[in-house]
Amino acid sequence: MKGTNEQRAGLLSGFAAYGLWGLVPLFWPLLKPSGAVEILAHRMVWSLGVVGIALLALRRWSWIGELLRQPRKLALITVAAVVISVNWGLYIWSVNHGHVVEASLGYFINPLVTIAMGVLLLGERLRPVQWVAVGTGVASVLVLAIGYGQPPWISLVLAFSFATYGLMKKKVNMGGLESLAAETAVVFVPALGYLLWLGVRGESSFLSGGAGHGVLLASTGVVTAGPLILFGAAAIRVPLSTLGLLQYLAPVFQFILGIVYFHEAMPPERWAGFGLVWLALTLLTWDALRSSRRTRMRALAAREAVAKQPEPASDDSGSAPPSSTVTTPAP
Repeated sequence: MKGTNEQRAGLLSGFAAYGLWGLVPLFWPLLKPSGAVEILAHRMVWSLGVVGIALLALRRWSWIGELLRQPRKLALITVAAVVISVNWGLYIWSVNHGHVVEASLGYFINPLVTIAMGVLLLGERLRPVQWVAVGTGVASVLVLAIGYGQPPWISLVLAFSFATYGLMKKKVNMGGLESLAAETAVVFVPALGYLLWLGVRGESSFLSGGAGHGVLLASTGVVTAGPLILFGAAAIRVPLSTLGLLQYLAPVFQFILGIVYFHEAMPPERWAGFGLVWLALTLLTWDALRSSRRTRMRALAAREAVAKQPEPASDDSGSAPPSSTVTTPAP
């Protein structure tokens, strides 16, 4: 029962995280004229403040000493902090420079990148349908590269950075709040130093943009911490394959916003590339559902086979039959 509840909590956390990420393109344009790097620095600084308050309220500090005694885990946390910072910064820049649709493509590609990492880094074996899906994803990148006149770098960097982040979170295996606190602590000093440097040069929009703009920049802590805490909670409770399926929510919302709200162009070659990506994701989803159904059927058959086995016979005295697994009673 506990395992079922844990998985259910993980799925709900994943749905909430990806739903919020799907709507976040509506927020970043509100922070103009701040540049992407300044917004990123504010995200880092204010996120640590938010998670620090949460940890103080929950009195969850014991993990810090344990983490400091594990250099390998600290290294993984550092890698996670770096790659998610790259992901954040590029995504903010993409949204505020009219590349919402291309950014959404990165998160559509991400499940395929996650599968590729599983093969290359974890030695996982793919089923035939998964190979077809990965091949279709590669074809989509080639079509989009021809359409753009160059590889879709924004999409590829977003996909690989977030897939790496998910892998690091899986290996670290920490709670969502604790993991985010450690990651933001790693990048806090560089981010704060950059903001102070902007202030000294008179280029800080936080100081010159008025109280309302300052509040919006400070709210990046909540906007950042909320979904990431939920994602961290999901990452340690559900398989990476399930996270890949849940991630479809965010790019779907972003894609719709890019076309309907931001009115970005969709020439035929872009539709063709996206169509191939969606075909690959459809194949992955169908294969995952089929595999899950087969696994459930095998488990059910195994339980039924165990239930049909006859009970071991007992002798006339009612004592258990001799067995090498019977323990010696305590004196």
